Amino acid sequence: MENKHMMAFEIIRGLVAILIAIAVAFIFIFICADDPGEALQCLLIKPIISNGALNVKSILTILGRTTPIIFTGLAVCVMFSANQFNLGAEGVTMLGGFIGALIGIYVPMAAGVHSFVAILVASIVGGLVMLIPALTKVKLKASEMVISLMMNYVILYTVLHLLNNVFADRSKGSTQTFPFELTAKVGTVVQGTELTYGFFIAIIAAVIIAIFMYRTRWGYAIRMIGINESFSKYSGIKVGAIIVASQVIGGVLAGAGGAIEVLGRDISFRWLDLPGYGWTGVTVAILAKNNPIMVPFAALFIAYLNRGCELMAIYAGVPAEMIDIIQAVIFLFFAAEQFLSRYRQKLVVKDAREEIIQRANEMKGEKA
Repeated sequence: MENKHMMAFEIIRGLVAILIAIAVAFIFIFICADDPGEALQCLLIKPIISNGALNVKSILTILGRTTPIIFTGLAVCVMFSANQFNLGAEGVTMLGGFIGALIGIYVPMAAGVHSFVAILVASIVGGLVMLIPALTKVKLKASEMVISLMMNYVILYTVLHLLNNVFADRSKGSTQTFPFELTAKVGTVVQGTELTYGFFIAIIAAVIIAIFMYRTRWGYAIRMIGINESFSKYSGIKVGAIIVASQVIGGVLAGAGGAIEVLGRDISFRWLDLPGYGWTGVTVAILAKNNPIMVPFAALFIAYLNRGCELMAIYAGVPAEMIDIIQAVIFLFFAAEQFLSRYRQKLVVKDAREEIIQRANEMKGEKA
């Protein structure tokens, strides 16, 4: 199949999956909402338009909420490109936020340097933690999916233990750390919104990962292993090293995302459960078809729906968990290999027929 036809097929397939997911959401909305019209307006329009005018604050909030899921989406994108179904971005994001917070509290530094060092240390720790599923996969042939899933909960309860028993600020009414130093904060672009400078760091990270994946030898090796690991091995690619590298890169990105989110939107670390950004990152990577450049757009789409579901819960009484239903349906149809397979087969046949006709015409021209 020609690349343009394959691309067209994937775009159509993705759009149909999204439309089906939204249609399913509509059905649940009509069942749950007292005023379905108001609920749909909250989902589709109110995230950006309020009282007939652009709601700038809401738009900036949506952009701000894309930041952590861009990082986790990129992390999953790199790992899935190598056919490594590592789901540890969820726990590593939480760990990155915790490490970043501790650096922000207990290691005083100058403004500008402080936040950079906190994010850097969180990234390094995230990469080191991801060595666990990576090395067990390469050395022991263990499933990286199982190891990373279990690792998420090991991280969760380790962080909660340290938070409750070592680093908690007992003067507060809820469980949280002491406040960060102001020098460690990731600045807010517009006061009163959730948009921080972390958003621009996330966009830069997406560009860097895209260049890495499509313009470097290591990125090519990651994609080749994802396509055919056996062929890559016989081609001389060091499969084990690349598998480890892909998961470590994923850990670095997830750790950075966690630190940037905590240092940007909070004044202390107060996550008492897994934040959910890693799971959302899987949906983002699937929507983006493991293309780093498309990750910010997929993250924006999910953040928009998230904001719409939040407004539905406030104004229309529809459960905010509607976003989980939409993501689940999108995941289902994107993951289903047979979804629209007949349409794909028709494109294959059409391309083959056109190629045969073209070659036949070329042969006639040569004989003439």
